Parts: sequence; C-alpha cells; structure tokens
Amino acid sequence: MIACGALAHEITALRRANGWNGLEVSCLPAELHNRPEKIPAAVRALIHSSRDRYQSIFVAYGDCGTGGLLDEVLREESIERIPGAHCYEFFATAPVFAALAEAEPGTFYLTDFLLRHFDRLVHRGLGLDRHPELFATYFGNYRKLVYLAQAPRAESRDEARAIATRMGLEFEYVDTGYGTLGVTLIAAVARGDARRGDARRGDAQPGDAQRSDARPNEEAVSWVP
Repeated sequence: MIACGALAHEITALRRANGWNGLEVSCLPAELHNRPEKIPAAVRALIHSSRDRYQSIFVAYGDCGTGGLLDEVLREESIERIPGAHCYEFFATAPVFAALAEAEPGTFYLTDFLLRHFDRLVHRGLGLDRHPELFATYFGNYRKLVYLAQAPRAESRDEARAIATRMGLEFEYVDTGYGTLGVTLIAAVARGDARRGDARRGDAQPGDAQRSDARPNEEAVSWVP
C-alpha cells in the first residue's frame, strides 16, 4: 500500500486490528499536500520501485488537490486508490462532508493528524512563523473550523477549539471514526489476497510467496523521503 503520511496512524491501527500481517505500507510525506502538483510523480516513482517486489499495489490517497492528475497516473499504471477527493471526505463520508461544505463553504478542516502536526504543517509549513502578515491571505475567507475526529485523545477537542480561537473561527466537532477508510481498505486487502492466492496456484515464482508472506512481529510501515 502506497499511502499519504497523514494516514499512517489510521492505516497502522487498521492493519493491527484486522491482522493484515501480509500488508506492507510505504508512506510519502504529508508535507506534499502543500505542493500537491508533486504528488502524482511521487506516487508513480514509488509504484515503479515497488512493482518487482509486490503482487498487489493499492494507493491510499484521495485526489488531494492534484486536479485529476493522480488519477491519470493511476489509470496508466492500472492501480486503484481510495475513492474521494480527500481524507476529509472519506473520514466524514461523502454525504456528511457534502452537507458540511454546503452549510459553510469557508470551512477549515482538522483531522487527528493535522491537529497533532498543526504547528509544523500549517504554522511553520506555510511560513506564518516568519511572515504572520500572510495569515489573512491564507485564511481570510474562512469562517469555521470543523474538527473531524478519528480516535481523539482526551484533550484533542480542547486543542482543536484553541486552534479555532487562535484563527478567529467558529468551532464544530464531528466524531467520524475512520469513516469509509476501513471499509475501503478491507476490500482492497481482500482483492490483494485473492490475487496473491491466484498467483500461488498459478505461475508464481517460489520467491514471490516468500516476499508476500506475513512478518507478524514487524510493523511493516516505512517512510519514503
């Protein structure tokens, strides 16, 4: 699985809960969301470097601001991805997210990941620590902050509310859990297992099975620079 780094925690939790010991995850940096035009090429490079080691590849990204360019890459490579525009949509589910967006188009969304890394990815990542005058340029049209919570800590809601206050935004809390992420990954892993089983029964090389076998004591999540 080639995944956005912003989903590493949730995918690791799902992998552990479902016993997906044969699933290995390679994560690209979440910082790519600040330069989404770089996401398609980064995903393609990781697909190419993984082809000879895996019988099944799945991409755990939404469109994530690539304007359809990621989907063009995946069509060319015959690889599937999580359906949806971004993680906000598949965490909240499409109908709930559509209702939130319609109720207030000027909404800034937080997830558990973005809450944990807000200062690094938003405050410092957008240069606001060096140029606070850019705040109005980035966020002047926002009216509300919605925290879409997956597995929040006891203090998470208060931390998210504090960020909303700091940004001068209304605050709303929505407990989403993993939304459609879990269902989508369960189906993707099942398809991968089926393809692996077909390969073992067919013309797979002996080493292929060994490369795909479970390593239950290993976290099997790696980060790609």
